[in-house]
Amino acid sequence: MLPNCKAYYLIISFLFVIVPAAVAQDQKLADSLAVIYSRDTAQGISKLELLRNLAFNEIKNLSLGIKYADELIAVASEYNNDLYLHRGHMQKGHKKRMLGDLEEALECYFKSVDAAKKANFKRGEGNAYGTIADVYSLSKNHSNAMLYYNKSIATLRKSDDSISLATFISNAGDEYLNHKEYDSALIYFKEAKTIFERVDYSSGIGYCLGNIGMVYANTGFHHFAEEEINKAIKILELAGDYYPICVYLISMSNIYMEKGDRKTAMNYANRSLKLAEQYGLKEQISDANLKLSELHNLTGDVGKAFHFFKSHIRYKDSVNDVKSVQKMADLRTDYEVSQKQVEVDLLNQKSENQRIVNLSLFAILGLAALVLATLYWYYRAIAREKRRSENLLLNILPGETAKELKRNGSVEAVRFENVTVLFTDFVDFTRVAEQVAPEQLVKSIDFYFKAFDHITTKWGLEKIKTIGDSYMCASGLPALTIPPTKNALMAAQEMVEFVKTHLHAQDGLSHFDIRIGLHTGAVVAGIVGSKKWQYDIWGDTVNIASRMESKSMPGRINLSETTYQQIKDEFPCEYRGEIEVKNRGTLKMYFANL
Repeated sequence: MLPNCKAYYLIISFLFVIVPAAVAQDQKLADSLAVIYSRDTAQGISKLELLRNLAFNEIKNLSLGIKYADELIAVASEYNNDLYLHRGHMQKGHKKRMLGDLEEALECYFKSVDAAKKANFKRGEGNAYGTIADVYSLSKNHSNAMLYYNKSIATLRKSDDSISLATFISNAGDEYLNHKEYDSALIYFKEAKTIFERVDYSSGIGYCLGNIGMVYANTGFHHFAEEEINKAIKILELAGDYYPICVYLISMSNIYMEKGDRKTAMNYANRSLKLAEQYGLKEQISDANLKLSELHNLTGDVGKAFHFFKSHIRYKDSVNDVKSVQKMADLRTDYEVSQKQVEVDLLNQKSENQRIVNLSLFAILGLAALVLATLYWYYRAIAREKRRSENLLLNILPGETAKELKRNGSVEAVRFENVTVLFTDFVDFTRVAEQVAPEQLVKSIDFYFKAFDHITTKWGLEKIKTIGDSYMCASGLPALTIPPTKNALMAAQEMVEFVKTHLHAQDGLSHFDIRIGLHTGAVVAGIVGSKKWQYDIWGDTVNIASRMESKSMPGRINLSETTYQQIKDEFPCEYRGEIEVKNRGTLKMYFANL
């Protein structure tokens, strides 16, 4: 969604590696320690610790930092001290990485892993695996990045370093987010956030909330995205961490631009620009100016769009503010701005030319009007029939499934691992059906099922089918629904409330109480047959969901154990015990008390 998101994530990942391991780097400290180093009086552990601090804090002269790290490695090898050998290779890897020597950085990090293993230093081993993963992520090697993130996480779970653990879980989430694996990214970010909350690490909580918001924004859940990103901004403002706030404000601007609310989008972009200018964040000044240029261009204000575009170009080139290339950057800025001016001039000239052409061709267009009107009518008729056929197909099949069917002529069955199936059933339906006219019964069922259709659409559930007085739907397919189990439960609650509201209505219809059952698990989905297509789901999950409904009570929502485990932290539930189920033995069940 955001053009600079990926770079931003990688920057945050790199900072996270360093911050938990020690206090912030301090060049002044390195300079003062260099005086002690020049005396050459430190021996033993004191010398190792001196070299470690010099290697870590030397940030002005990276080559000097590498020299300190190399000496630390040599002295640690002489003393057979694997702990400091691990630290020496780690610091050398960090410096190589800052210089852009990723291959040499990787070699150092692997040596750091070996030394940490020999020292039985789990925290160091886990951090080294994580830095290896970060380098693979920077190199766009997704498979190796995830391999070493998982190694890092597994190792750090055995240590007492909660911040490093949460950091690399979050970095793994970044990797999934950058590869558009949004469901996996969300799981990782939520776990990292939980750990950061446990140790009260506010910046980590802020980053996780912001990244969760990014997932929601990329999957179209703009309300949830806005909620999480605003929480992140509040936390990071208290921490004085303004760079990510600027990124998140631009993300909010994108969300509202997609909604068509350009005024709110412009407010967020202006906030990002003001904050970036206040703290001298050149990259974010550039991005905010670009966003404002896009927004003013959409509103037709070419002058302001051009003004912000010039500022974007100027700050984009000043991000790498090195004197030796500044002159070239200025020339490039002038060139790009002049090209944009040419575009504006051409646009104005094109508009004038078009006016002249329109006047010249007015008579010709009048003569051709009859032909064009006939062609337009014909086109509208075809388009109308096409829309009718497509709408009919979408009423039968989910959107993605309908597209696949039109494209390939068939639909492949797909397995989904985390789907919540919902069944409803009217209480005493058979008894009532025997006492009323069939026409009244059909009208009554239609009244309820139309309401259920509206509720399932609202919460992103897919209606599967109706069987008599039973209504079946599912959350989590065929596209990602976030969060699937929560949305299914909210839909079930609305159904119960709707039925309760109309239970005693005097409107000439038959009214019923309702039972609802939910179960979460894996299903296989697809369509069968060549006529009267029906999108359906199969599997043990469907059968258990049906059993949950039959074992429910009037006006209640009955949950299986797996469904309960996914929503227990957000919604109150009542344990019913283990209940006998046909062909299943006993199953644990819960009532949702919403």
